[in-house]
Amino acid sequence: MMNVIEFFLKLDKNLVLVIKNYGTWTYLFLFLIVFLETGIVITPFLPGDSLLFVAGALAAHRALKLEWLYILLCLAAILGDTSNYQVGHFIGPKVFHKENGRLLNKEHLEHAHQFYEKHGGKTIILARFIPVIRTYAPFVAGIGSMNYGRFLSYNIIGAVAWVSVLLFGGYLFGNIPVVRNNFTIVIMAIIFVSILPVIINFIKTKSSYSK
Repeated sequence: MMNVIEFFLKLDKNLVLVIKNYGTWTYLFLFLIVFLETGIVITPFLPGDSLLFVAGALAAHRALKLEWLYILLCLAAILGDTSNYQVGHFIGPKVFHKENGRLLNKEHLEHAHQFYEKHGGKTIILARFIPVIRTYAPFVAGIGSMNYGRFLSYNIIGAVAWVSVLLFGGYLFGNIPVVRNNFTIVIMAIIFVSILPVIINFIKTKSSYSK
């Protein structure tokens, strides 16, 4: 876990080293990280928001090509969510097979399906900007058997919006002196802002239970 935290806090230097040591293979490295962070339900700890921001900042220095980054990272994000959805869709009927199980039963599966048919679109899009939730949302959508056509359209919209905001944000603002001189603080701020909705929702939930 400490190595992951170190990677977050020194992301700018680590990515520079990757570029120096592996050159164009860096694009594959970035593609795989984004794909795994969005596509594998057990890897929500991988960097997402901060990785896109730093990649954008380095693209402004011509260390990476912005157009290639944009295409590959959008593709990785779309394929990641699609893979996650398919795994959930495959697992759901096998896990939620008992009619009267206390935790994993068909009634719960049906509730998940109804939720994603009604609210799935905005959930898939907004989840892109929230770490951890970003990893689990497509998996749960698959378990709930959200209509795949609808899922794919919102998946593409969410992926393009997410990559655009963070990648171009890094490209435009990542090399401003005050940002570069306080890069660790900026990365921590990005992580904090990313998880802020989760914290707010947790506080609201706790306060509603205490009433």
